[in-house]
Amino acid sequence: MERQKKQATGFSAPREKIAREVVIPEAITIQELAHRMAERAVDIIKFLMKQGQMHKINDVIDADTAELIAEDFGHKVKRVSEADVEEGLSGGEDPEDTLKPRPPVVTVMGHVDHGKTSILDAIRKTKVTSGEAGGITQHIGAYQVETENGRITFLDTPGHEAFTSMRARGAKATDIVVLVVAADDGVKPQTVEAINHAKAAEVPVIVAINKIDKPEADANRARTELMQHEVFVESMGGDALDVEVSALTGQGLPELLEAISLQSEMMELKANPGRNAEGLVVEAKLDRGRGPVATVLVQRGTLKVGNVVVAGAAWGKVRALIDDTGKNVVSAGPSFPVEVLGFNGVPDAGDMLVAVDSEARAREVAEYRQRKRREAKGVSMRRASLEQMMSQMKEGELKEFPILIKADVQGSAEAIVQALEKLGNDEVRARVVHYGVGGVSESDVQLAAATGAVILGFNVRANKQARDAAEREGIEVRYYNIIYDLVDDMKQAMSGLLAPELRETHMGNAEILEVFNISKVGKIAGCKVTEGSVERGAGVRLIRDSVVIHEGRLSTLKRFKDEVKSVSAGQECGMAFENWQDLKVGDVIECYRVEEIKRSL
Repeated sequence: MERQKKQATGFSAPREKIAREVVIPEAITIQELAHRMAERAVDIIKFLMKQGQMHKINDVIDADTAELIAEDFGHKVKRVSEADVEEGLSGGEDPEDTLKPRPPVVTVMGHVDHGKTSILDAIRKTKVTSGEAGGITQHIGAYQVETENGRITFLDTPGHEAFTSMRARGAKATDIVVLVVAADDGVKPQTVEAINHAKAAEVPVIVAINKIDKPEADANRARTELMQHEVFVESMGGDALDVEVSALTGQGLPELLEAISLQSEMMELKANPGRNAEGLVVEAKLDRGRGPVATVLVQRGTLKVGNVVVAGAAWGKVRALIDDTGKNVVSAGPSFPVEVLGFNGVPDAGDMLVAVDSEARAREVAEYRQRKRREAKGVSMRRASLEQMMSQMKEGELKEFPILIKADVQGSAEAIVQALEKLGNDEVRARVVHYGVGGVSESDVQLAAATGAVILGFNVRANKQARDAAEREGIEVRYYNIIYDLVDDMKQAMSGLLAPELRETHMGNAEILEVFNISKVGKIAGCKVTEGSVERGAGVRLIRDSVVIHEGRLSTLKRFKDEVKSVSAGQECGMAFENWQDLKVGDVIECYRVEEIKRSL
């Protein structure tokens, strides 16, 4: 109203310029900068035009340009990094008086088929393995068990070689590692890998020597083999506890639980339950009825229903918490494994989950991480394509086998990608165009059609629209539930792309005794086969003075006046070459056959 009055009276006082402190991030739009400086965006665009730069109001400018503009307009500048949004996300160390005892987190590791899940089954008195395809664990399972000495949280990791990253995650989240070694099989490659993970995580190892009930079981062999990898058990004068167990008969299981309790008492495990929750996403999947679901191991603080949480590039409000028995719980304290529902997307397994105070903060952090991830992905794809072009120019064409992977959980998808990347060689390799969790959707089929990829579904299926689209586009969708089968099939398919090996077999030699010139036919060589045999249609080389002067095929092979298929040593014959007339007496003709041999990876 004041302004209208002044305009009506024709009086306008010059506006007083206010110098502001302008916060400038790494990138900012012109409109946002104008808003922060309380200036007109048109004035900023004019200023940039004077500098020789043409911009629109929604264009993004870098921090240096924004600083130059702000200072020119008479404002102070405060530069902030985009990464500052993550500052103070996870709180500092907890004071000693807030710490309370917590249950130990025990990860069960070892080689595939050595009985890790069976031991857990026996402790929990359930049947986990019966629900696993082929009897092998392909997910990280998190369980809590009530024992006489208190609660223990168990993480069960897969033993198959493809699941390296899952085992590394298990070791990262753990306090104690139970290393399962079969008494009848001894130390195997994944046992050694599990030992290395435990050493890297600097956690104590308890050795469980399983299958002790078998007649061929030899516990001392397992102990001796462990010594070669610097795991010295107590019975051999070391400091690692070892227990002989049988998952089948239940022998030694009470002693194993006692050893775990003893080890955890010595470690004095404590955490502060009265703060914002922090935990590790052990596994994540997209459930058809429930949406994104993350299995989270709470490490400190208490996670409650209704908390706003961030995990990697996903955020959400906790709708429900479900424990390992499938019951809904209201809160989860330290060392408690729960399934968390309510995320806006599927977080990555291995991400840290943090409870924050407001949805705005959670959204800001998640958006920043998504942006960083997109940028990193763009750069890596660009770099890969440039590198590919250069290497393909050097080595000739590199064949790629495009694959699109959908799995039931994040960890399995990761493991499959890693296993397939190991398969290739210099000539052929798998190119994963996309991998994710959840069923095969129509957009997956469209992406596969655009890239020429084959779709692999691991423990998931395609919906009706996706099936129809795949049929229409002629896209192959293959389903698997065991990782061995998937890797073997891809190995065979990729072997088909390898150029066959050409093997040359020497057949025989012939010497030219006379050269005849026949009209309408050209020169014919009268020869004698000196060794082996000569065949029509086989490859031949013409050798003069020990130098190869021509390589080609026989067009004619005659004995007297008859065309023959082959001539053996000691016999005379007439030969003519395809597109070659320079024949001389004394030349040697070498005959050979080229065989194609299929190669495999």
